Amino acid sequence: MSSTPVTDTPTAAPTSAPATAAVDVELAIGGMTCASCAARIEKKLNRMDGVEATVNYATEKAKVSYRGEAVSVGDLIATVEATGYTAAEPPPPRPAGGEVSSRSAEEQADDELRPLRQRLITAVALSVPVIAMAMIPALQIEYWQWLSLTLAAPVVTYAAWPFHRAAWKNARHGAATMDTLISVGTSAAFLWSLWALFFGTAGTPGMTHPFELTIARSDGAGNIYLEAAAGVTAFILAGRYFEARSKRKAGAALRALMELGAKEVTVLRDGAEVTVATGELAVGDRFVVRPGEKIATDGTVSEGTSAVDASMLTGESVPVEVAPGDTVTGATLNAGGRLVVQATRVGSDTQLARMARMVEDAQNGKAAAQRLADRISAVFVPVVIALALGTLGFWLGNGSGLTAAFTAAVAVLIIACPCALGLATPTALMVGTGRGAQLGILIKGPEVLETTRKVDTIVLDKTGTVTTGKMTLLGVHTAPDTSDTELLRLAGALEHASEHPIARAVATGATDRTGTLPTPEDFANIPGLGVQGIVEGHAVLVGRTKLLAEWEIHLPEELETRKQEAETQGRTVVAVAWDGQARGILEVADAVKDTSAEAIRRLRGLGLTPILLTGDNKAVAEAVAREVGISEVIADVMPEDKVDVVTRLQGEGKSVAMVGDGVNDAAALAQADLGLAMGTGTDAAIEAGDLTLVTGDLRAAADAIRLSRRTLTTIKGNLFWAFGYNVAALPLAAAGLLNPMIAGAAMAFSSVFVVGNSLRLRTFKASV
Repeated sequence: MSSTPVTDTPTAAPTSAPATAAVDVELAIGGMTCASCAARIEKKLNRMDGVEATVNYATEKAKVSYRGEAVSVGDLIATVEATGYTAAEPPPPRPAGGEVSSRSAEEQADDELRPLRQRLITAVALSVPVIAMAMIPALQIEYWQWLSLTLAAPVVTYAAWPFHRAAWKNARHGAATMDTLISVGTSAAFLWSLWALFFGTAGTPGMTHPFELTIARSDGAGNIYLEAAAGVTAFILAGRYFEARSKRKAGAALRALMELGAKEVTVLRDGAEVTVATGELAVGDRFVVRPGEKIATDGTVSEGTSAVDASMLTGESVPVEVAPGDTVTGATLNAGGRLVVQATRVGSDTQLARMARMVEDAQNGKAAAQRLADRISAVFVPVVIALALGTLGFWLGNGSGLTAAFTAAVAVLIIACPCALGLATPTALMVGTGRGAQLGILIKGPEVLETTRKVDTIVLDKTGTVTTGKMTLLGVHTAPDTSDTELLRLAGALEHASEHPIARAVATGATDRTGTLPTPEDFANIPGLGVQGIVEGHAVLVGRTKLLAEWEIHLPEELETRKQEAETQGRTVVAVAWDGQARGILEVADAVKDTSAEAIRRLRGLGLTPILLTGDNKAVAEAVAREVGISEVIADVMPEDKVDVVTRLQGEGKSVAMVGDGVNDAAALAQADLGLAMGTGTDAAIEAGDLTLVTGDLRAAADAIRLSRRTLTTIKGNLFWAFGYNVAALPLAAAGLLNPMIAGAAMAFSSVFVVGNSLRLRTFKASV
C-alpha cells in the first residue's frame, strides 16, 4: 500500500511549479538478504541529486523524497537495479471490504516462502547424516565418504543456491556480505573435498577421520569437509526461513486497519434502501446504520439519535450520544437507535484510511535494525577473504608447495564459515519466543530485542490496557428509605431493556448482585436522557439528573454530594427515581484491572517511567492514574496526537515503549521504539506492535521486557562465542596447523555451546 500518491512528473506547467517542489514515492524493493543490502541501496539513492531516501529491510520498502524536475521514478528504479536489486511502484490500495484481497495477499506471501521452506527441508534431511558420519567414527563405513558426497552435493548446490546467487550479485557490484562468506566457505569446503576424493587420498575405501586432537601441518590430500559445507547451509537456511516468516507479516497491520470498516452499506436511493459494497459509496450519499452495525464511512447524522461506541478510534470509553447535525466516523459502532448518515468523506479520505497511512509512515520511518552479526560481518567478511588470499600467497612464496598452501587457505575459509554464527540468533530467538508464547508473550523478531535494552519510558493507553475497556457498575448510593437491592432490581429491570452500553453495565451489575430481574410492564427510551417505565407497579426513571428534573424531581443533598464526588473521579452517574422521589444514584465507569497497579510497580522496577496517555477526559485519566500509581498523565488526545506525543518524547532523547490495544493506538505503537499490544485488543494494534501480550494482563508487559532483554543477552553471548571461536582458530588455520578433526570438533563444540546457552532461556519464569 502506498502511503502517498505516486507521481512521475509534476502536473502543473513547468513555469508555475517551484524548482524545489518535492515528490514523495514509495518503492517496493526486492532481492535484499540482510540489513547491509538495505544500507547499500539507501546510500546509492541518497547520492542522487535532490534525493532523500530511507530503505527499510523489514518492510522491503524504500521511502523516497525527490525533486520532481530533477529526478523521475524511473531514475530511482534504475539506480536500485544498478545496485543489484529490484524496485517497483507498489500497486494502488484496494478499497476496504474485500476478503479476497486479504486472502490473496496471504497466499502470495506463502508462495514466496515455499521455495525457502523446500530448500530448508532438503538441507536438514540430507545434512544430518553427513554431519553424523563425519563426527562419529563408528558410522564411517567403508565407502562413507562417497555416501557423504552424494548427500552433501544437493545441499551445497540446490539448497545453498540463494547464498551463491546473492554472493555473485554482490561481487558484481564490488560488495561483500554474510552471503559472500557463506558461499565462499561452503564452496571452498565442497570443492576441496571433491579434489581430495578424486585426486587425493580421501577417496580410498576404508578412509576414516579419527579423533586425533593434535596440532600438526597437513597437506590436506586426505581430508574432506563435506559436513562443514552441508551443516553451515542447513543452519543458515533455518535462520533465514524464520526471519522470512516474521517479515511476511510486515503489512498485516495495514490490512487489519482497512478491514475494520463495514463491508456493505445500506444506501437510500430514490426513497428505497439499496445494499451496496462500501467501496461504491460517494460523497453526499445518505445511508442507514441500524443498531449493532458499523458506520460505513465518515459523515454527518441527518436523522435519528443514538449512542456511538468510538473507543476503537478515539480511546473514549464512554459512548458518544449523537443527534442530527453531529459528525460520526467510519468503522465506529452504532450502539443505540437507527441513524441516517450523509457521507462526507469516502475511500482514502476517511479517518480510518488516514490512520492506516499513519501506521505505514511510522513503520517505514523506523531505522532498519542493523543486526549485530551483519555489522560485524561487514568487516569480518573482507578480512577473512584477504587473510585466506594472504595465507595462500605466503605459503606459495615460502616454497611449501601448492597442496599445502591451498590446504592452509581453505582451512582459513572453512574455520571462518559461520556455523555457530548461523545458530546464534535463531536458536536463542526460537527458545526465547517459545518460552514467551508459553507465558502469553509473543515476540515478533530479533529487531525487537535490541530495543528492549534501551527503553526508559513506557507510555500506557488507558482504555483496555490499564482498565478493562468495558463500562462497569462500580458504586451504589441510596436514599435513607431505599435498599441497595431494591434500587438495583428496579433500575436494572428498565436498563435491561435498553441497548445503551451504560444501560448494559447497570443491567449486568444488577443481575450479578441481585439475581433475576423483573420484567417492565411499560418501557420508553428518552433519547439522550435515559429510560422510563413501569416496574412492579412503580413509575421508574433511570438516567441523567436532567431527566428527573423534567419531572420536578431533585436529588437530596447527600446524593448530590455523592454525585459530585463520583464525577470528580471521572465516573458517569446514573440517577434513579420512582413514584416521584429520587431513590439513589449508580456510578458507572471503565474499571481499572486488578493487576494494573502491580504491573506499574514492576515496570518502575525495570527502570521505566510510566506515562498514562488517553483519549478520555483529564478527570477520568487522573483518577485512574492515582489508583495505579502513575504520576504523569496526558489526556484528551486523538490518534494523531498520540503519535505526536511519542515523537516528542523521542525528540527529548527518551527511548519510548508504548502499550495499547485499540485501533487508535496502532500508529503510536508503530512509531514507538518498542510497541506492546494487548492480545485482547484489535488486530490492527496487535499487528502494529512489536510484542503481543496474549492474556491482556498488564503485568505481562514487565515480563515481556525482562524476557526480551534476557534473550538479547543470550544472543550477544552466542555471537561472542561464535566469533571468538573463529578469531581464535584463524591464526592456527593460517599457520597450516589446523587438522580437520580439531576444526570439526571445535566447530561442533561451538555449535553445542550456542544451543546449550540458548536452551537456558527455557528456565525463564514470570514474576509471581
